[in-house]
Amino acid sequence: MWHPYAPPQADPLFEVASAEGVRLRLGDGRELIDGMSSWWAVIHGYRHPHIEAALRAQLERLPHVMFGGLTHEPAVALCERLLALAPGELERVFLVDSGSVAVEVAIKLALQYWQARREERRTRLLTIRGGYHGDTFGAMSVCDPETGMHHLFRGVLAEQVFAQRPTCRFDEPCEPHHTRDLESQLETHADSLAAVILEPIVQGAGGMWFYSPAYLRRVRELCDAHGLLLIHDEIATGFGRTGRLFASEHAGVAPDLLCVGKALTGGFMSLAATLASERICRTIADSAAGALMHGPTFMGNPLACSAALASLDLLESEPWSERVVRIEAQLERELAPCAELSSVSDVRVLGAIGVVELRDPVDMKVVQPAFVEAGVWIRPFGRLVYAMPPYVIGSDDLSRVTGAMHDVIARHT
Repeated sequence: MWHPYAPPQADPLFEVASAEGVRLRLGDGRELIDGMSSWWAVIHGYRHPHIEAALRAQLERLPHVMFGGLTHEPAVALCERLLALAPGELERVFLVDSGSVAVEVAIKLALQYWQARREERRTRLLTIRGGYHGDTFGAMSVCDPETGMHHLFRGVLAEQVFAQRPTCRFDEPCEPHHTRDLESQLETHADSLAAVILEPIVQGAGGMWFYSPAYLRRVRELCDAHGLLLIHDEIATGFGRTGRLFASEHAGVAPDLLCVGKALTGGFMSLAATLASERICRTIADSAAGALMHGPTFMGNPLACSAALASLDLLESEPWSERVVRIEAQLERELAPCAELSSVSDVRVLGAIGVVELRDPVDMKVVQPAFVEAGVWIRPFGRLVYAMPPYVIGSDDLSRVTGAMHDVIARHT
């Protein structure tokens, strides 16, 4: 096996035998409180009975069928639910297998839109530094080109346009100087740009940075002024993680294209989606191509759609918002002492996201086993030690997570 972002022989590596609620049970019998929601997806905890029941029922009816020329009720119901929940006036849903592919589809839609309008020179995207959008080639091209994980591919990736990362924090106003570089890049490259793509409010794996909603509003205004499409990548932030169902709601703006994934199925199945405005879809439909040139084999898998519907049921019936508010307050309170540690440069919290930024990168061979010994699962990267727990985590379990973060940082960084 070759594990993600690891050499052929991953080290350290821990076997998971089972999981339930917010706990992982290792092969050696030890239990860990999961502070990561399995890369931010398992928002309802493991083995939630409502989602498991939906999967069992769907398995007896239709586990899979090709989506070319065929359809099925779980996909129809899911697309209707997503469009009802999504911000703005998005009208179409393209179902895919993963977040990276959702970004690829959004990029393709943007490019085909301008081709259909006979403006073929519009082939580039503008984004902000510090972003992360996935590991496939189109997605890699809009990840941070310097500090991101894909610098090895520089020279073969499409060359996109990058503006400075917004320095206005979430609770600060957005002043004119905060968008000056963005505006300059738009003016310089306006004729060749197809769209602006960014992660609204929270930049995830590119640095866990939280920026001002006013900045996002300004981006929307600038896209409208220049006639550009706006793509929101809410793969990490969608379905409640920041305290709103979608992070863009903090700013009260809506995109032309929206990418969702990760928590869409509650972490039970791999599924993502790209939502698009009717204007984009109709323009492409009326062109010579007439269709979006993309079609995953497992697109619209009925099991995955059923899991997503069940997860949305829980978001509608359970008090996830109140839970996230409680988690946010506890993270703020219990991570605050980390700011006093000499190795720490910043502590920040938003919704069910708690981040401790260090001055130097962690040594994973030391830090990862230390967290396991403390009975929690935290997966740092670079200079970031962070928690994104399931929404159902209890106060005592969350205290064990935050306590381990402080203790491990204090002893091993």
